[in-house]
Amino acid sequence: MSMLNLVSALVVLPAVQTTATITVDATVKKPISPYIYGLNFPDWSKMGRGFTLARQGGNRMSAYNWETNASNAGNDYQHQNDGYMGTSNEPGWTVSNFVRPAQANGATLLLTVPAMGHVSADKNADGDVAKTPDYLNVRFHKSFARKPGKFQYPPDLDDKLVFQDEFVAWVEKTRARNTAAWYSVDNEPDLWGSTHQRVWQKNPTYAQIISINQEYASAIKAVAPRALVFGPANYGWQGFRTFQGAPDGNGRDFLDVYLQEMRRAELKAGKRLLDVVDIHWYPEARGDDVRIAWGEDKPGTPAARIQAPRSLWDASYVETSWIADVLGKKPIVLLPRVQAQISKNYPGTKLGISEYNYGGGKVASGLVAQADVLGLFGRYGVFAACNWGMSATDTAQLGGFRAYINFDGKGAKFGDTALAVTGQRPELNSVYAAVDKRNSRRLTLVAINKTKEPMSFAVATKGFKGRRARGFAFGAPTFEIARAVPVKVGTTVNFTAAPESVVSVEVLR
Repeated sequence: MSMLNLVSALVVLPAVQTTATITVDATVKKPISPYIYGLNFPDWSKMGRGFTLARQGGNRMSAYNWETNASNAGNDYQHQNDGYMGTSNEPGWTVSNFVRPAQANGATLLLTVPAMGHVSADKNADGDVAKTPDYLNVRFHKSFARKPGKFQYPPDLDDKLVFQDEFVAWVEKTRARNTAAWYSVDNEPDLWGSTHQRVWQKNPTYAQIISINQEYASAIKAVAPRALVFGPANYGWQGFRTFQGAPDGNGRDFLDVYLQEMRRAELKAGKRLLDVVDIHWYPEARGDDVRIAWGEDKPGTPAARIQAPRSLWDASYVETSWIADVLGKKPIVLLPRVQAQISKNYPGTKLGISEYNYGGGKVASGLVAQADVLGLFGRYGVFAACNWGMSATDTAQLGGFRAYINFDGKGAKFGDTALAVTGQRPELNSVYAAVDKRNSRRLTLVAINKTKEPMSFAVATKGFKGRRARGFAFGAPTFEIARAVPVKVGTTVNFTAAPESVVSVEVLR
């Protein structure tokens, strides 16, 4: 070894450490909906408590027969009728087994009401139902929004008819009184013509799906007047912009038309039928030509995932995706865009995102993106949100949730009232701050380091004089398990975040 190499080997270079100087204004407040911390089909035994909304959704629910628990997966699996949703023939068994643990863990329910007009008639598990002559009448039962006669339980299995208001009435009668149940008018109807083409050979039109939503929302409200109704549960950008190219679109934005017509329906009915306009959002952003939401990462994919949440709000950020191309290489700014459509077309309607996933379930970029998304949902007024596909083994995404719903491992939560934050550099960091309506002595922070170097945070808290604090870090290698980090409180709240990590801080007066 040469003398030069020996000297180089002995010199310890200091770590590059960026400083983020942030100001939190505790006098500027905005409520955070408690229902943004939701999951589709939570695994309560492995994930623990804290998730606030549990959705029973997905393609299986569109042809779900609550009377027997038969269902059809559509093109997800062979267009087959089977007992995947429940081998038991006890009416409502599948829903009951979803509802009970959700209620036991304190979660609000979001249940799917099938609205395609047909539900599975059997559990034969014999492949594509289209192999059966006259399969629509033989392998399916007709399903209606309203029952003309009295409700009963168990329902009549001999009439070969299924009534969805009878289903809702049964849920309302059997659910625990301390847990709310909300209802979604089916799932991704803009894809019925492909997912469920044995029932709908072509996707519905604007007029058809709006009529269906009005009919089913009215039927739900008739038996559950206090329940919130969600619709139309569109899949992705083309779903809520053009209803996947529906022939009667005529250049009109689908959400604009949908909101206008649901408002007219309220005026006609004398009551609100739609409470939450619901969309699904699986980012189309790409890194190294790999979509961040699916597939195996390439070297450039994690960086794209970390930046992707900026498309929810940032008017200066243009992602790499076909959506940005369609917009003419312009920002998506999804949340302000949709909120503006609501304000213009149907004020007072809430915004829900009942399916989303940013990928990276087991890597640092997934932790960072999930935590950033939850902070943005709170900041930009999303009412309800449910991650789709996250399992207990997706420890990075789970850590992103725990930074808000259980950061100390003993139930400590992020606050319920968002505060104004300045000084962030969204390409490098994000900081979310909140206080509690019922505890004025407590302020919470979630700080996200998006870089590959340590980052020190100096957070000034205007209008809130902190005296002591504690911090919990989420990062590699055990993403879902918090590690204590030192926090100093003086004129500013000071702490350091490791590369690509999330730090939750509780500051007390």
